Amino acid sequence: MIAMQRRNGDSCHKGVGRGYTLVELMVVLAILSVLALGVAPMAEVTVQRRREDALRDALWQIRAAIDAYKRAVDMGAIPRPPGASGYPPNLLALVDGVPGIGGPRQYFLRRLPRDPFAPAEVAAEASWRLRSYESPADAPRPGADVYDVQSSSDGRGLNGELLKKW
Repeated sequence: MIAMQRRNGDSCHKGVGRGYTLVELMVVLAILSVLALGVAPMAEVTVQRRREDALRDALWQIRAAIDAYKRAVDMGAIPRPPGASGYPPNLLALVDGVPGIGGPRQYFLRRLPRDPFAPAEVAAEASWRLRSYESPADAPRPGADVYDVQSSSDGRGLNGELLKKW
């Protein structure tokens, strides 16, 4: 029988060269769209988590540099102007450095990290909300020095807490 099929020009493999039907293609597209709809929210959460991690790291770096500046002032390595709190006058002082007493210039940050939730066109220094030493914790405001920094975002983190309260 196989020999007979070959003599007639028939292939011994039925269905070779046969394509997919429209129904099969529609089913595959429906499955792919359901999978894509499930992945999109996960991707958004992943992006949010990365930005929150970057915010946490940036806050840690800046706050550590502010504390190091204050320690240097308290130890007498950096001059304290009369009536000053001993905290840096602005964030750029941490990057630009300050002249040490009887020693080299002291630097506390290589570069100032940006607030990852601030608009891209905003400079790194302007991307943060500043709190001076004289302002209370429940109503932070800028002043003559930089005691702490906060995110400029009014959004909430994945934990439900306001980003500016981190």
